[in-house]
Amino acid sequence: MSEIVVLRDGSGPEVLLVHGGAGPRTTWRAIAPLADRWTLAYVHRRGYPPSPPPHKRQDFAVDALDLAPLLIGRPHVVAHSYGALGTLIAAAAAPGSVRSLTLIEPPLNYLVPDDPEVARLERLGDKVLAQGMNTASTELREFLHLTGAPIDDGPPPEDVVAGVRRAHGGRPTSEARPQLDAIRDAGVPVLVASGDHAAAYERICDALADALSGERSVHPGAGHFVAAAPGFAERLETFLYKNVTGTGRTSPTR
Repeated sequence: MSEIVVLRDGSGPEVLLVHGGAGPRTTWRAIAPLADRWTLAYVHRRGYPPSPPPHKRQDFAVDALDLAPLLIGRPHVVAHSYGALGTLIAAAAAPGSVRSLTLIEPPLNYLVPDDPEVARLERLGDKVLAQGMNTASTELREFLHLTGAPIDDGPPPEDVVAGVRRAHGGRPTSEARPQLDAIRDAGVPVLVASGDHAAAYERICDALADALSGERSVHPGAGHFVAAAPGFAERLETFLYKNVTGTGRTSPTR
């Protein structure tokens, strides 16, 4: 397969940034000033120029294969939404290659079984992936709102439509089962962050932090795009500095 593109900015220890359904610019714009002290490595997943398009569909398993060689230098890794699925698979396969993991609202719905709000989030996500712009209008708008798309009462903006079409046919998040115990047992320092905008995401993130014995952080104000929320960049940098040597997990805190 053609290699994906990673664009780097700054100097210092490397922080590998893995976006989800939105591109790197939208996802990580607010933390760009960290390049004064860190090398920010912006991953462009398949289908997001200048990386090549996917051969068949968006697929977190393919993302994991793409990410694996990028872990050789033991970077810190920060991953958002769908991008966190491939990140977790890659990290579980080689936990010693990850200095730390920051995970932002990943759609690991299976971690909270029998919760009606989490189950609805999963159904909506899988339906939009399967049906794209043919998804019923009310359900499409609900999902787009949950995932932070800038929509109002009018037609969805052109870039939002393009994003839905790019994701159409993608591998459902309900199929993701990363080996979390491999990451936990290796003592990888973990921070799980959420935006306090949807109860389902809060419950998923609570469960994920418990499963990984990780730290937990909540940053309201930017919806699903938590990296843009007030205080997130400072919290992330505190976590990175605490684990800059990658020698072991710190005590879990909220």
